[in-house]
Amino acid sequence: MTYYAGLDVSLKEVSICVVDDDGQVVAQGTAPADPEGVAGWLKNWSLSPKRIVHESGQLSIWLQRGMVQLGLPAICIDARKAHKSLSARLNKSDRADAEGLAQLARMNWFTPVHIRSEESDLLRALVGGRERLIRLRKDLEGHIRGVMKAFGIRMTGIGQAQQRQGFRDQLAAAGETDPVLRVIADGFIAAHTTLCKSTADLDRALKEKSKSNPITRRLMTIPGVGPIVSLSFVALVDDPDRFSKTSDVGAFLGLTPRRHQSGEMDWSGRVSKCGGATMRGLLFEAGSCVIRQVKRFSTLKFWAVRLAGRRGFRKAAVATARKIAVLMLTLGSQKLTTNGHRRPLPDLNSRR
Repeated sequence: MTYYAGLDVSLKEVSICVVDDDGQVVAQGTAPADPEGVAGWLKNWSLSPKRIVHESGQLSIWLQRGMVQLGLPAICIDARKAHKSLSARLNKSDRADAEGLAQLARMNWFTPVHIRSEESDLLRALVGGRERLIRLRKDLEGHIRGVMKAFGIRMTGIGQAQQRQGFRDQLAAAGETDPVLRVIADGFIAAHTTLCKSTADLDRALKEKSKSNPITRRLMTIPGVGPIVSLSFVALVDDPDRFSKTSDVGAFLGLTPRRHQSGEMDWSGRVSKCGGATMRGLLFEAGSCVIRQVKRFSTLKFWAVRLAGRRGFRKAAVATARKIAVLMLTLGSQKLTTNGHRRPLPDLNSRR
């Protein structure tokens, strides 16, 4: 008899359901929300499922890695598509969801998702931490400006030199005008100093990481691509071989237009904006940089500038971002030939 298991994962426990070939429930219950807990529950029931499926979520990556290491045939599936199937059921509960997932595993009616490596997640955490600190710093600076305007104090432009020391100097001067403002300014200065120092530390760590990684060094040879863009791309893509075509990365990042076709009606709309919004924003900045800031001539810049003249800057920046993504995937997955040289790159003028 072949068995199939479905896991509905929550923060503290996992609801488990096992069904047989006919879809009949063999066992149901709960286990601690960790790989050992799931393996122990199955061992207590003396069950060895052919497939164990669970939905993608916050704990899914860690849980998937742990179950695979324990030798369990676990598969992480697309939660959005699984929800479409599970929503047809009348009752909503963890127990019912686990049974529904087990039935999906039995029918093999699901879409597996890629589980990133631990190294890629560490890179994402590093890049994401820097981005979060920058947002906190900007939010704090905006709040300080708003507070000081109520007292007629206008904070002028913020420079990058010496970790924005000029902004803190203005804040310290504003604090001298009133004892209460002095207390407020001291707290703001301490918080702003900490945020600037932490951001600078992460910037240095990112630059060192990009210099030590041969793939990111190769990606940074592309116009408009720097340490942040290259590291973010490597962390997000993880395994370039999971794309059957290099052009698929455009759809993966939400940089391709949506299509709606029904009968005689067939039209393409705006870009889908699926996938990682942060990476899409970084690529848009890289495309904008190629069009407006990069001075050195390249085939990519020549193509992008001509496109901007015909279609406008914004559409050209999106198209350039998509082309940069395709080129980055090509370089990232490029294998060495037998004589030690890389294979020739695709023509940048080709439309993808």
